[in-house]
Amino acid sequence: MDVAHPTAGWEQLGGRFYRKIQLYTQVFDQDRDLDNYLVAGAQYGGAIALYRDEEKLVAFHPARSTKPSIEIYSCAGKPIRNIPWDKGSIRGLGWSEDEKLLVVTADGTVRCYYDLQGDFTQFSLGNGADDVGVSSCRFYGHGLVALLSNNALVSVSSLDEPRPKLLASPPEGKVHAWTLIPPAYTLSRSVEVLLSIEQTVYLSDATECEDRFLDIGPFTHIAVSPNGKFAALYTASGQAHVITSDFQNRLSEHDSKSKIVPKYFEWCGNDAVVIAWEDEVHLVGPAGSLAKFYYDNGRVHIVPDFDGVRIISNDTCDFLQKVPDVIEDVFRLGTDSPASILLDAVEQLEMQSPKADDNIQLIRSHLVEAVDTCVNAAGHEFNIHWQKQLLKAASFGKSVLDIYNSDDFVDMCETLRVLNAVRFYQVGLPLSYEQFQRLSPSALITRLLNRHEYLLALRIAGYLRLPTDKIYVHWASAKVRVGAEDDDAICRKVVEKLSGKPGISFEAIARAAYDEGRGRLATELLNHEPRAGRQVPLLLSMEEDEVALDKAIESGDTDLVYFVLHQLKRKLPLVAFFRVINARPTATALVEASARLSDEDDREDTALLKDLYYQDDRRLDGASVFVREALRQSDSRTAVDKLALAAKLLTDNAKENTFELSALKEAATLLRMQEAFDRDLTDTFTGLSVNQTMFKLIRLGYHGRAKKIQSEFKVPEKVAWWIRLQALVAKRDWNEIEEVSRTRKSPIGWEPFYNQTLQAGNPRLAALFILKCTGLEVGQAITMYEKCGMRVKAAEEAVKIKDAEAWSKLLEAAGRDTQEGREIERLGQAFRR
Repeated sequence: MDVAHPTAGWEQLGGRFYRKIQLYTQVFDQDRDLDNYLVAGAQYGGAIALYRDEEKLVAFHPARSTKPSIEIYSCAGKPIRNIPWDKGSIRGLGWSEDEKLLVVTADGTVRCYYDLQGDFTQFSLGNGADDVGVSSCRFYGHGLVALLSNNALVSVSSLDEPRPKLLASPPEGKVHAWTLIPPAYTLSRSVEVLLSIEQTVYLSDATECEDRFLDIGPFTHIAVSPNGKFAALYTASGQAHVITSDFQNRLSEHDSKSKIVPKYFEWCGNDAVVIAWEDEVHLVGPAGSLAKFYYDNGRVHIVPDFDGVRIISNDTCDFLQKVPDVIEDVFRLGTDSPASILLDAVEQLEMQSPKADDNIQLIRSHLVEAVDTCVNAAGHEFNIHWQKQLLKAASFGKSVLDIYNSDDFVDMCETLRVLNAVRFYQVGLPLSYEQFQRLSPSALITRLLNRHEYLLALRIAGYLRLPTDKIYVHWASAKVRVGAEDDDAICRKVVEKLSGKPGISFEAIARAAYDEGRGRLATELLNHEPRAGRQVPLLLSMEEDEVALDKAIESGDTDLVYFVLHQLKRKLPLVAFFRVINARPTATALVEASARLSDEDDREDTALLKDLYYQDDRRLDGASVFVREALRQSDSRTAVDKLALAAKLLTDNAKENTFELSALKEAATLLRMQEAFDRDLTDTFTGLSVNQTMFKLIRLGYHGRAKKIQSEFKVPEKVAWWIRLQALVAKRDWNEIEEVSRTRKSPIGWEPFYNQTLQAGNPRLAALFILKCTGLEVGQAITMYEKCGMRVKAAEEAVKIKDAEAWSKLLEAAGRDTQEGREIERLGQAFRR
């Protein structure tokens, strides 16, 4: 079979060439009149949506349903989905960059069909759209702009988190045509709108609407180039104007000489404009150059893309684009480029002609360039025969080279295998090489999954070394949604297929089953999810509260258990909540710990603890809650009442709680006495312990009241003496301490008196207690006197115990020439006797 030369479909416009590639044939039935349909196509060779034009009368077809619907097809005409429509008149039909179908109704309702299978999210444009109505819509990337009947413009910049906002309103008047400039190509980085009103064009953005001061309107069509640099305008008289998007320079004009307003006026790449009527397509290039294409059978529709346009008719789906530079370099008639000569060389080689070697020698110095060009040209070529020829030429050329990095060659071979697979008519994704580069392999996998092409998606993912877990999860989710088998059979089949596969999320599959109303199947599938953090949220959504709590406890993740408990506490009545946690000691312990560690003023958690202990008959724990509350009270009477409540809880089992009851009684007594002190004295005592109360009373000079506290609470004598000593030292009451030193005996000994007074900075008084200290180690008195700065006294002790070494150290520290040193030396004469 003879294969046409690539240049057979080329058309020259000015100095550049354009080509029309036939992608598919027999796209739609011949009895389907595309003139009666609104047609919208997704970018990157995506799906095509058809909706019957409500303003046109359509002949009755018994074989077709009369109910309105949105039909989704591949570019090859393969049906993908039929979405019944009963939500009113459609004012906007378009696609997002990631192939989400967007439908905007007259009342401002926007539906976003995100998977080609009828599942959708919905939001409203608001801003008065439901009152005045939507006139038309334009779509871009991941957003849209709606023109309301009162000329207001509503913008949605993100479909995932839609927040409709009003743009600056244009002046009143009929909007003859309008389009938008995507945010990526504006200085403000927000969407801008061009509107033809009267003779001029207005530009509206988020803050203002500016007049561009044109006088050649009104315009029936406005189009902005894919790179955002140029704008094309079409007048009712058939004149087409190309200007820069800032409206500063007019670049070219073209007179179509047609009185009929075209249906489509779109850019073909960034260098030419397509004007399409019912069965005729004009391609207008630089300087008004023109190429015409005719379609005999029915209406054509234009689907623009960033590197060309798709032309849809009943018979064919064509792709019109500028010939890529590398293709032109290889195939242009009369070219003598190295790549062209290399391609000729491989053809000569196939014919076993010696000219093959001559060609190689001719381009020897440019052979690397020729190989690279052939590899790149193969990627831009749609015809498989010429792909192979170009790759053969590249392979032949690199075999002659001594050193050549073949990575690009291998990558291109892989890419072409993928592109040819998805371009096949049963799949119908006619991606160009540039579109594939922009789309990315992972996004291509997503498009295949939305078409349920799982086998092809797996093969491509394996071939390109991409993760396959998303594919398996999508297949399983679709299986649980539409599978006709019973729950057990579906679960068994899914588990068998996915067991051992890395990265599989059974939670996502279970969620799909639950959303479909198959709760039992969802629970069974969740049992195979190894990550408790994924199991628990869905179980809670499914009202499987106890199972969720058990799974969280099994995981050992405290934060996860707390999350479940928090959700259950918010959702369940208190009695049911306690019933759930009582059977699970871990949950009960965490509830207690959380309540105890919470803010002291959190009454809700305090009440929860009380109720928990009461229903579980844990009276001692319940009493401790009241005690903690009492300790936090600033008012002593309220604190006493809390302690009384704590005691009341314990009175039913007084024998086992004797110590606790006694402690509560003493605490209440202390609070009452402190309340009296607060009232009678000029200081605050409430909240202090017994020891602290005694300390404060002594320090303030109320020794009698301190004695009363000691007597009332049976404070041991030793403890009382310690408190008295510390209070007197803190008060610096040296006279009282000296008076104490005259007593014969101290229950705590005299060393504490020595240490406390010395630390308080009174060595003279501290020295008085050294002689009273009993049980000192040998030589300890020497050190004690030395700490008080009394070296002579220390020397006397050294002489007394005959410690010559200590005496000599004291003499050295004092110095022989000082009075103190001479006294120490005199005392040392005893060692010479």
